[in-house]
Amino acid sequence: MGDPKGFMTTPREDWPRRPVEERVRDWNEVYVPGALLPIINKQADRCMDCGIPFCHEACPLGNLIPEWNDLVSRDDWRAASDRLHATNNFPEFTGRLCPAPCEAGCVLTINQPAVTIKNVECAIADRAWEEGFAPPRPPERLSGWTVAVIGSGPTGLAAAQQLTRAGHTVAVYEKDDRLGGLMRYGIPEFKMEKHHLERRLEQMRAEGTKFRTSTVIGRDIGAAELRARYDAVVIATGATAWRELPVSGRELAGIHQAMEYLPLANRVREGDLEVSPLSAIGKHVVIVGGGDTGADCLGTAVRERAASVTQLDIYAQPGAERDEDAEPWPTYPKIYRLSAAHEEAGALRTAPAADADARLFAASTLRFTGDADGHVRSLHLVEVDAQRRPVPGTGRVLPADLVLLALGFSGPDREDGLIDQLELAMEPRGTIARDAGFATNVPGVFAAGDAARGQSLIVWAIAEGRAVAAAVDRHLTGSSRLPAPIGPYDRPMTV
Repeated sequence: MGDPKGFMTTPREDWPRRPVEERVRDWNEVYVPGALLPIINKQADRCMDCGIPFCHEACPLGNLIPEWNDLVSRDDWRAASDRLHATNNFPEFTGRLCPAPCEAGCVLTINQPAVTIKNVECAIADRAWEEGFAPPRPPERLSGWTVAVIGSGPTGLAAAQQLTRAGHTVAVYEKDDRLGGLMRYGIPEFKMEKHHLERRLEQMRAEGTKFRTSTVIGRDIGAAELRARYDAVVIATGATAWRELPVSGRELAGIHQAMEYLPLANRVREGDLEVSPLSAIGKHVVIVGGGDTGADCLGTAVRERAASVTQLDIYAQPGAERDEDAEPWPTYPKIYRLSAAHEEAGALRTAPAADADARLFAASTLRFTGDADGHVRSLHLVEVDAQRRPVPGTGRVLPADLVLLALGFSGPDREDGLIDQLELAMEPRGTIARDAGFATNVPGVFAAGDAARGQSLIVWAIAEGRAVAAAVDRHLTGSSRLPAPIGPYDRPMTV
């Protein structure tokens, strides 16, 4: 450890965000450019190099966090990059998008603010690109085996990169016109600028991975035909079947799923559209759902200059501190967190009637009402108790010209025909069934990521990609030296 007393003498200092008034006028990342490196060495010094580092257990990738913290504190950025990339294919993605369960598992969190693990990770990843520490790693020889990966989200990309580096010939099929899955069209630019994604894709192309965009497997290419072409197939299509809100008035115009709204805003940033057809400009916006997708909608609507934005969360407002009885360390606690989008909405008072920032907690939607033209104009809600039962006398009405449903996802979408054409076995909850080796009931076909695990975090998605790559490599060659950080039945730490 760089400084044995660092955790006692150095307070936590996070990567500062740009002023709200400045950042809501553009779509650039919210953090102050260049402000991380001057503070990161001292922050890495706060790592205690624990005898049993629970941050390892909290992160499904098994990141070697104390090791690269120590290397950063000593200014050995090349070695830090090597240790970081040993367990994580895309640290520039996780350093920006992951909610950092590793920090919840940091031993320092028992009685102090955690080490800024996520910021250190991001600093290493960015420095690696700046200094050329992450060159393409093409295989020395080809194995002769071929693999198709369906889906170019973090799971598909991680699996493809691992298999390509192992010497297999890999083609990634993506239904959209650009690569990246939700990282491309679901994650707003202010959370991760897309040049980070493009840079990694160019590295993968240089290593030999092939990409096929605008290709829907099951429609443009039959699933059986694809299976016959390749020695193995990895299904990493994600969980894109969104959950619905079956209440009166749902059929009114102006009520849309979050994943109808966010891709259009991203396409504006890509230059495909001048203005989103679902733009929030001048509208009263209500977001139903209190998770990260809802927060992404919130930040997007603020930048589109909505007249007002309110976010509804069915859960009660959490406290500022961990409930040690319900969620003891080192589990990931449900506490009050202020994302960049919520900070912006609070500062700009986008929802004057909200409990905090732009959120109404313990709020359940009863129905929608509209105008004579069939367009939504108001949302009727009621407060609920801990069992989600309505509290009498708490009904309210919010103006709503645009309603965005951010209620999560239940599993892979079956409309393209992929699942039915292959006759894949499914779990009762709507995900693809697989065995302990990530294999489906169809020989040579494997499933990984949200399509099989269900909606999860980006670190779990990348871990799944790495693990399924090892399973496919073993299936093709009889053995594998690729790392398999998790099994298909592993889950986050809980009580």
